[in-house]
Amino acid sequence: MKLKVTTVGNSTGVILPKELLEKLRISKGDTLYVTETPRGVELSPYDEEFATQMEIAEAIMREDRDVLRKLAE
Repeated sequence: MKLKVTTVGNSTGVILPKELLEKLRISKGDTLYVTETPRGVELSPYDEEFATQMEIAEAIMREDRDVLRKLAE
């Protein structure tokens, strides 16, 4: 898919076609994340850094389940 860089107000932007928005499952107001890859950049609604932090938090919660349950009382 080819996209054209255009002027949007005083900025420069890219218009994403409806088909691409549907594939990404995003709409106006959503956030896209840019990740640098060996082939260039990747746009995604998925925040890789946040997902990594959540995996760490979930591991801690599994390991310390009893402690967290006591703290919640």
